Amino acid sequence: MRHQKKTIKLGRTAEHRRALLANQVCALIQHQRITTTLAKAKAVRPLAERMVTLGKNGSIHSRRTALAVLRQKSSVKKLFDDIAQRSAERNGGYTRIVKLGARKSDSAPMAFIEWVDAEEVAEEKPGKEKKAKRKEAEPKKPEAEQSKREEPKAEASAEEPKPKKRRWFGRKSDES
Repeated sequence: MRHQKKTIKLGRTAEHRRALLANQVCALIQHQRITTTLAKAKAVRPLAERMVTLGKNGSIHSRRTALAVLRQKSSVKKLFDDIAQRSAERNGGYTRIVKLGARKSDSAPMAFIEWVDAEEVAEEKPGKEKKAKRKEAEPKKPEAEQSKREEPKAEASAEEPKPKKRRWFGRKSDES
């Protein structure tokens, strides 16, 4: 039985899981919102909120503890200077998880995790306008040229149409 075993294992070793979660929290700090699987988002949330609590404390010891977990000085600096200051009045609940539905390739449930107090969350970058798959309609040519092209087709259709050859796999046709 798994009583009192709250760790979400994510199918990884302890070292790999610790590195993954630290990188996810650093990405969340840098980008304000990250898209990941629902299980990873639920595993990242407690660590991210613990880091904000350390940031609100603001002592040297808290900064070194956060640096020991996250291992990126730039992320720790942004956490303590920016994110912790925005969340100063809030007592917990610094992150929000929004479910996005199933991923197309393997149907894994996806979600994004973001800061609740994010100032103008990094909006989705508008994609470049896609080019039309088909070329624009060319201007119509004079009717005289079109009629010349249609006449040979009409003569060919008046003749006896050739029967289509059917290709069967592994068999030779009688007419070839």
